[in-house]
Amino acid sequence: MINANLRNEQVWLAVGSLMILAVVALAGALVFTRDVMIPFVLAIFIATVVSPVVDFQIVRWRMPSWIAITSTLLLVLAIMALLGVVLIVAVQTIVQVAGEYSEQVVELAKKLLAELNARHIQVDQARISGELESRLPGIITQAAGTVSALLSSGFLIVIFVVFLLVGRNPRERRIDIYAEIEATIRGYIATKTAISAVAGVLVWLILWSLGLRMALLFGLLAFLLNYIPNIGSIIATVLPIPIAATQFQDPWMILAVVSLPGVVHITIGNFIEPRLMGRGLELHPVTVLLALAFWGLLWGVIGMVLAVPIVATLRIVLGRFATTRSLGNLLAGRLPGGRPMAPAA
Repeated sequence: MINANLRNEQVWLAVGSLMILAVVALAGALVFTRDVMIPFVLAIFIATVVSPVVDFQIVRWRMPSWIAITSTLLLVLAIMALLGVVLIVAVQTIVQVAGEYSEQVVELAKKLLAELNARHIQVDQARISGELESRLPGIITQAAGTVSALLSSGFLIVIFVVFLLVGRNPRERRIDIYAEIEATIRGYIATKTAISAVAGVLVWLILWSLGLRMALLFGLLAFLLNYIPNIGSIIATVLPIPIAATQFQDPWMILAVVSLPGVVHITIGNFIEPRLMGRGLELHPVTVLLALAFWGLLWGVIGMVLAVPIVATLRIVLGRFATTRSLGNLLAGRLPGGRPMAPAA
């Protein structure tokens, strides 16, 4: 019995070691092929969302497949063009205000450092201020460059979408794992887009009503960053602080600039989004954070946007096989040997 248990442990150790090596090799391949894989993954998600439109035209309206695909592709291009305009406006605005925003951040940092020195908390004010002045504009423009690179790969995304739609059989009914994956991706992307749009508009209206400069830019950033779960809304909330701190002398106005959009993000993220998502993605919050870190390390900001649907798909696939079901349960936060607690009397 002891030898059998020892042999099983050795087998699992060998399998675990091989899986770690496979993950490292796969990560290296994904980094090396990111210029092709990122457009391909985006195209898969887009094709999954719009494929019911093609199926409906072919099956219900009995239209030729090339007409259905062309009309759907025009719809996709229109949506991508609208999103592209939003991204271009955001990028141009970010590049234009990068210097001014950096100056505001440095000015706020100097005030905070001077306050710390006045309270006998020794910090190297000159070195920290110099680091911010030299690096912050580059960081801002680099983030804008990431969005520009995504826009430049739009043609490749369209090509992938066309081939994915052409190779799809609209009369074939998806069942089992494929149906679950498609439903999960469609529900997540549609819900996330609608919620992000609402959050962006509300943040813009709030900041505009408060008289904050660059209110439209912060509204656009709230829309874009809301695609990054958990972290994106926090970043969108704190981004206006340097502008508010230098524009308003009233601390209550600064608090309003931070708290009111924060209330919007908290309300949407904790109450509205879970209700719209329904059953949800069944991912543990720690799984979401690790996925954001992993895919952000591989593919940058775009990887963080794609992290959740990729991991949700991985959870569904792992849960379908007996050998990997425990890993799928682990991604969902269900630990081995755990059992639901009995309701309190």
